Amino acid sequence: MAAPSSSAQGITKNLSGSNASFNDKGKPMELRLSNMVAAKAISDAVRTSLGPRGMDKMIQTSKGETIITNDGATILKNIQALHPAAKMLVDLSSAQDIEAGDGTTSVVVLAGSLLGAAEKMLQKAKAVDYLTETSTPVDLDDKSSLLRAASTSLNSKIVSQYSPTLAPIAVSAVTRLVTPTSSNVDLRDIRVVKKVGGTIEDTELVDGVVLNQNVLVSAGGPTRMEKAKIGIIQFQLSAPKPDMDNTVVINDYRQMDKVIKEGRQYLLNICKKIKKANCNVLLIQKSILRDAVDDTSLNFLKRLNILAIKDVERDEIDFLSKSLGAKPIADIEAFTEDKLGYADLIEETSNNGPKVVKITGVKNPGRTVSILAMGSNSLVVEECERSIHDALCVVRCLVKKRALIGGGGAPEIHVSRMLSQYAQSLKGMESYCYQAYADALEVIPTTLAENAGLNPIAIVTELRNRHALGERNAGINVRKGLISNILEENVVQPLLVSTSAMELATETVCLLLKIDDYVQTR
Repeated sequence: MAAPSSSAQGITKNLSGSNASFNDKGKPMELRLSNMVAAKAISDAVRTSLGPRGMDKMIQTSKGETIITNDGATILKNIQALHPAAKMLVDLSSAQDIEAGDGTTSVVVLAGSLLGAAEKMLQKAKAVDYLTETSTPVDLDDKSSLLRAASTSLNSKIVSQYSPTLAPIAVSAVTRLVTPTSSNVDLRDIRVVKKVGGTIEDTELVDGVVLNQNVLVSAGGPTRMEKAKIGIIQFQLSAPKPDMDNTVVINDYRQMDKVIKEGRQYLLNICKKIKKANCNVLLIQKSILRDAVDDTSLNFLKRLNILAIKDVERDEIDFLSKSLGAKPIADIEAFTEDKLGYADLIEETSNNGPKVVKITGVKNPGRTVSILAMGSNSLVVEECERSIHDALCVVRCLVKKRALIGGGGAPEIHVSRMLSQYAQSLKGMESYCYQAYADALEVIPTTLAENAGLNPIAIVTELRNRHALGERNAGINVRKGLISNILEENVVQPLLVSTSAMELATETVCLLLKIDDYVQTR
């Protein structure tokens, strides 16, 4: 029998330069494998932080900051992934964060597992149908269901022991913004203000508005104002300055006096106009080119008994004007009483450490909510804020898609079983695809069991067995280390978290599998 020719084996010695790659059959396969290895490496990096017994990661950023978290999206955002396939998984995690807010670790672990198992698997629609049929509809007036979902989300976080404090805050924050017809909630209307001091238990939902800034007291102005009339200004209370590249040289001291005098007069006129409009609280936008407010104008404001707060960021202006019913004022000539917001009380308090400015009793408030997040150090406060964000997203998911399913690996095993059964009714290649997808879904319960220190093989086999006997809601009880009815343990999650994770993971895997070459442009 004749030996196969060298060209048939894909050897490209006899081809010249740029045409060589066309005959190389091995390259697409190698590239696919390289994509899989890169994506699985990312998936394995976050896999250990899945579930309530998952580990936390300590990340040192390029700026030297330290972050401690087990939120998949945060970990991956800070991993500098170089491989394009790995970057896709980082984007996948942030897509899940935007869509559902929770399940950011699960979606990456799932995508890694699908890549390992499924070459030809493009059949996600079936899986989502099976998920939907196990879900139970939920009414937004049923606070206990919302609380259970929010608590489940918080249980896998560092702040899990404070979930009785944080879950009700997340639920009432979102339900305040919901109307009976709304199908989404804009989380930008919920502002989390972080203050270092106190403990996480001091975190509270404030009926009104909390400010990041403190009251200016350097000139001895008031720190408390009842019957507040609040003006949000976007101009500066400081003397005008020449442009960057101009300078004014004054030789005569009489001229100097005149400049100072006119500067004082200019500021006095502005302050009088503000007082004339009956404004007694000023929120001053941060300014870059010159001081937003100087000592002279602070002195005038103190005499006129006006409370001043400076350095309000530009992106806060929208939120504050919506919350207080005040319009931002860009010019002193346009400063009129109809643009002010009204509140019963604005005061700076320091019950347990940090000073906090609260505005309460707003007359015509917009649909916004403020949460004050506290913690003993900045790491804890940051993690507290991330956890509240996840819990808020979970409640928002229930507004988008009003259905709950169990957690603890129960939905994944159910879908895996149903797909396996369906695979047996098919023939040939398709049957393999469905079976491979079904096997890949088992990564979530397997990982949950591993991270809880249980025997994954025994637990997943037992779980499959219980589902085969018709116990749809059997899941892994991580606290007790056994299989139990997961709904009775109050481990529930929104349907959207699971469907979104499956759809996004499958789409990303399909994208990666379609790639057969990788070209770098300089």
